[in-house]
Amino acid sequence: MRCVAVFVGINHASAKLDFANNVQLSLTLAALSLGLWWTFDRSRSGLGLGITIAFLATVITQLLVYNGVYQYTSPDFLYIRSWLPCIFFSGGVTVGNIGRQLAMIGLTVQVTPGKQFTCFRAADWEDDHLC
Repeated sequence: MRCVAVFVGINHASAKLDFANNVQLSLTLAALSLGLWWTFDRSRSGLGLGITIAFLATVITQLLVYNGVYQYTSPDFLYIRSWLPCIFFSGGVTVGNIGRQLAMIGLTVQVTPGKQFTCFRAADWEDDHLC
């Protein structure tokens, strides 16, 4: 939950903070995004997911702007804003953490009155532990 709150804070900072130029804003958001990854994830897969999402989402956004589907008032990095990949990166890390948390949740099922067992829905468990 804290990861989502930090992501919302980074998103809010990109809209509300005033900097002298876009390079300062982009570098600040890049540091905050890497800080989000370092604080809540620290895995190679999380870093790879964030970079992949940032790259693909930036390319898709550039294609949409290039084809006239979407438009920025003052683009500064090809067709988009320079801070946008930082937002995509932190969003990818946040969604990856949410997915990891959901995969780890166990489901408790009542079999007979007074007896319970926990059923895990994760790929790492052996077949006899799965529902």
